[in-house]
Amino acid sequence: MATKIFITDDHYMIVEGIRSLLQHEAGVEWMGHAMTAASCLAFLRQQQPDVILMDISLPDMSGIDLCKTVKENYPAVHIVGLSSFNQQSFIQKMLDNGASGYTLKNATRDELIEAIDAVMDGRIYLSHDASVTMKSNKDAKLPVITRREKEVLVLIAEGLTNNEIAEKLFISSTTVDTHRKNLLTKFEAKNTATLIKMAVQQHFI
Repeated sequence: MATKIFITDDHYMIVEGIRSLLQHEAGVEWMGHAMTAASCLAFLRQQQPDVILMDISLPDMSGIDLCKTVKENYPAVHIVGLSSFNQQSFIQKMLDNGASGYTLKNATRDELIEAIDAVMDGRIYLSHDASVTMKSNKDAKLPVITRREKEVLVLIAEGLTNNEIAEKLFISSTTVDTHRKNLLTKFEAKNTATLIKMAVQQHFI
């Protein structure tokens, strides 16, 4: 089944450029584009794509805020931040608000396809330049976690079991367990107690 792609960007040349890169790609279905946050949300009330390539600078709302709104209302939609800004703060804010990836507007066709495939597989994707920025930042030693992982982390610290967390977040206990394992890996923690200690030390909770 083809992956349904939608783009939200107020620069028509960017939209056309990305469309030309992806329109003939096997396994990709182009659903269209929006040039404002309002038109993006209006589209989502009618149809939901699998992946939105989302500019972080829009005329009526920050893409960072739009990302949060979309994920709160349409959690199944994957979002890849799309920007000319290669700054750690922007990248982290998009991830904190639920984005599954971040790529720059100079991305190649291969990078875009890689980003789409990664987020559809449930992985976090950072383009090469964005990844270098995160690693070279003074806080590079801090793990990069998603908003959902942050929610799970906070509830783990509160002493809730996987089943209790699942009930609170309206997800399966299997999904909670996956998030727990990912957190242990990202923090390089051997157990939950160490995970909580490191998360407190690094101001995640």
